[in-house]
Amino acid sequence: MTDIYGLAIMNKMAMLWIDYHLYVPNGPMDTLDQLRAFVAVAQAGSFTAGADQIGVSNRLSSKYVAELEARLGVRLFQRTTRKVGLTPAGEDLLARAPALLEELEALLAGIAEGSRGLTGTIRIAAPVTFGEVYVGPMLGRFAALHPGLTFDLRLDDGYTDLAATGVDLAFRIGATGMQSLRVRKLGVVRSVLVASPAHVATNGTPDSPEALARHACILDSNRQMPRRWVFLQGGAEHVVHVEGRFQVNSGRAAGALAAAGLGLAYVPRFAIAEALQNGALIPVMTGYEGTATTLSAVYLEGRALPRKVRALIDFAHDDIRAAGIL
Repeated sequence: MTDIYGLAIMNKMAMLWIDYHLYVPNGPMDTLDQLRAFVAVAQAGSFTAGADQIGVSNRLSSKYVAELEARLGVRLFQRTTRKVGLTPAGEDLLARAPALLEELEALLAGIAEGSRGLTGTIRIAAPVTFGEVYVGPMLGRFAALHPGLTFDLRLDDGYTDLAATGVDLAFRIGATGMQSLRVRKLGVVRSVLVASPAHVATNGTPDSPEALARHACILDSNRQMPRRWVFLQGGAEHVVHVEGRFQVNSGRAAGALAAAGLGLAYVPRFAIAEALQNGALIPVMTGYEGTATTLSAVYLEGRALPRKVRALIDFAHDDIRAAGIL
């Protein structure tokens, strides 16, 4: 299929959209919804999964795609009893449609919101400790700039299914876990080995990972392998297996146990930023670096990002650096 043919399809799509929205505001068909349904079905590989992604029924997503095919005068999918596949015309449309959708929806949102500022609800998911330590206070700062917005913050250390729960934006530490998500990197979360000054005074300071065998260690079970601690020195990895009486699924709780003098904790810096600042905890084994994990904002692929959500991501990107928690 030539690029000229694909361009002709997109030109026809643009003219249909203009005709519909400018001249037929109460018409029976919505080109924007049809195009959104096509993209979701094409990316998901089935009408059922595509319908779930955009929050409509299977019957409605099928109807939208059929209407779009009728308006364009081409078949976009090859349908079988087991799956759907794109025709050459469908492949051309999919190559361009997501960008067109994003531009159209951003344009409409900008016009709608331009005169009154950002409005509506933003649903956000975040890990529990990161949400309590950073996301909650950050939303307070963002809300002060946008009084027309409301917020629904959901804290869970599991990975929230954005499509199933209606969440607009999730903060993730580590791998995103799904290919259907768009990702914006916000920073790097680095772990730090800490102890209380009293623990160090009584037990000394470990000078190498191997020396941790002589110390009580507090395990953070949010790590994939809580007993396997990895440190870096000169670009080389040093791996040690540790033991301890306490295991907890919270970096902040692990830090609190360490501050009470019960052992060493190896936790994300953001979880113990306040304790490091006030001296309740001090870094130990400083000749080695802790491991780093990517912090990202994620949202659904194939769905145009509302201006209010984009504004929140941009704000968080800058605010995290100003907060100095990573």
